[in-house]
Amino acid sequence: MSALSTGSNSSKTEAGEQLLYVGLNQDHSCFATGTSAGFRIYNCEPYRETFRRTFTKGGGIGYVEMLFRCNLLALVGGGMNPRYPPNKVMIWDDHQNKCIGELSFRQKVIAVKLRRDRVVVALLARIYVYRFSDLALLDQFNTLNNPKGLLALSPDSSSTVLACPSITRGHVRVELYDARKSTLIAAHEAELGAIALNLSGTKLATSSEKGTLVRIWDTNTGNMLKELRRGTERAEIQSIAFNSESSFVACSSDKGTVHIFSLSENPNDNNDSGKGGGEKSPGTSQFSPNANQNYPQGMAAAAPDRSPVGNNKKSGLSFVNKFLPNGVGKYFESEWSYAQIKGIEAPSICAFGQEPFTITIIGKDGSFIRANFKDGGEAERLSYNRFLKGPDEELKLEMGGDGGGSAGGGNVGGGMEGGEPDADEKVDFHNVQQKK
Repeated sequence: MSALSTGSNSSKTEAGEQLLYVGLNQDHSCFATGTSAGFRIYNCEPYRETFRRTFTKGGGIGYVEMLFRCNLLALVGGGMNPRYPPNKVMIWDDHQNKCIGELSFRQKVIAVKLRRDRVVVALLARIYVYRFSDLALLDQFNTLNNPKGLLALSPDSSSTVLACPSITRGHVRVELYDARKSTLIAAHEAELGAIALNLSGTKLATSSEKGTLVRIWDTNTGNMLKELRRGTERAEIQSIAFNSESSFVACSSDKGTVHIFSLSENPNDNNDSGKGGGEKSPGTSQFSPNANQNYPQGMAAAAPDRSPVGNNKKSGLSFVNKFLPNGVGKYFESEWSYAQIKGIEAPSICAFGQEPFTITIIGKDGSFIRANFKDGGEAERLSYNRFLKGPDEELKLEMGGDGGGSAGGGNVGGGMEGGEPDADEKVDFHNVQQKK
């Protein structure tokens, strides 16, 4: 999950705009904001605004999905005066300064993910997968009600992996299109709170609405690889992100702290998937989807950052495990975060930087923070910027919608049933080119 929506109650910027959306691109080198007047693109390293598009009439953009750093974006209207209907995905070519394709649905669009060969759209209880070259429908399936727009798509050209909520509470459906199979992962007993894939789609990170644990899964086998403890108190996980080498994973929450965990294989760890604390141990099942489709490859992933790996902390009372009941003993076996960034004042998304041991935190309050976590513990803040400012040089936004990957405030109707496309679904596509 790498996006936040602000709803319709955000404060105005110095230009009278409202911030409606903040989201990262696939390799986390850029981020985009949707406002009540258009959209803006920012570079992460070095930090700077690189582009903005302002629409003179009806300019509200509630969702912006970049395609790496190229000129093609997916836009969804939002705010009080949306540029486009909120039930349409518009493919925007900024070289031509116009939309070159659109996807229309009966319901409001909750989330959109892009890679060079795919467009994936999430409605409240339905996922659609399209081929980018001609917007032909390739796949569709039902999900449990998904108001946060939980959806992950691997950007690596070597594999095509999609993860989303299943039709069962706490379960994740993982589509491995190259292997032409699906994996169902019983990730949590409670509702899902956040999900994320690494670049290659080989690892999946999940948390539940409780927000106390982050679990790491093998997407091919469905086996749990790690169980990481964010804390003991309930929290809303706002984003989860892997670094490029999948040696670290980070999460942000409404507790105002970003936690960074090592994914190194500690020889003292017991990798039995039944170990861990807080929630019931999961199980998996597999089934074969349609195998009569051809799934082309996408764009190459970003280069790895070659970051060395640290070790997570464990409870100093782990030695008492054998004297305690099973559930309590598992709590003391939990792995706690390797490093933390505390004092985050607004709902935020996080992503690892291009430099080793660096992390970026982007907030709904317009804050952009970079920190170094090499030494573990409390990370060192390297820089602070504000990408949007109010008239008093401080933008304060109210939490709106459901947070997470949601595309913005408002209620969405129920999901469709059955396997056929929506009767009102429309596709209009002309002259789309896959440009670098």
